[in-house]
Amino acid sequence: MSVSYLFETYGGMYLQALLNTWGMTLISFVCCMLLALVITIMRVCPIAPLRKVGDVYVQIFRNIAGISLLVFFYYAFPYLGIVWSERTCVILVVVLVASAFGSENFMTGINTIGVGQIEAARSIGLSFGQIIKDVIVPQALRSAVLPMTNLFIAVLLTTALGSQVPLNPKELTGMVSYINTRDVGGILPFVISALCYAGTAFVIGLAGNRIDKKVRILR
Repeated sequence: MSVSYLFETYGGMYLQALLNTWGMTLISFVCCMLLALVITIMRVCPIAPLRKVGDVYVQIFRNIAGISLLVFFYYAFPYLGIVWSERTCVILVVVLVASAFGSENFMTGINTIGVGQIEAARSIGLSFGQIIKDVIVPQALRSAVLPMTNLFIAVLLTTALGSQVPLNPKELTGMVSYINTRDVGGILPFVISALCYAGTAFVIGLAGNRIDKKVRILR
């Protein structure tokens, strides 16, 4: 299969697959960040049961293979009367897994905050919620830019799970399978998809490095 034939025949579908992959990545990452922030606040709050729930969540979802969760959501839940679309299942799996790692990134950022700042906030009468909002979260976010950039790229690559359910050819990895079941695509479709992933990851990395340089806390 030549490059010209590939693009003439499947170029439009490749573009749609790329846009769908970007869309799933963006939605998954935003939801992942929000959930990771909630889980992290639970893990540092003074209420012991909430701390335990947050820690258990992280231990569970960072140690489960994404494909196992996808099979559970897509193939097992319908037996319970719960049916989600392929796209929704992929996004749910990515968010659950990535938010566990995101919480660990936030915890790393929190650990860079001096204990003196927390004690000073307490001494002037700030509540736990105020300390979280005004002291911890702003600094943790700034300290976690590079780890979250890596997580963003990981989320992008994890959307390839969509190739394991009937989502293809609506995402990049599934597009490869779609082409090779209809043509003798060989290695070329893999190369095109890999370049799309690599190019997107490169842009994310550049953006993350720029943001980090602007917001980095100098100590």
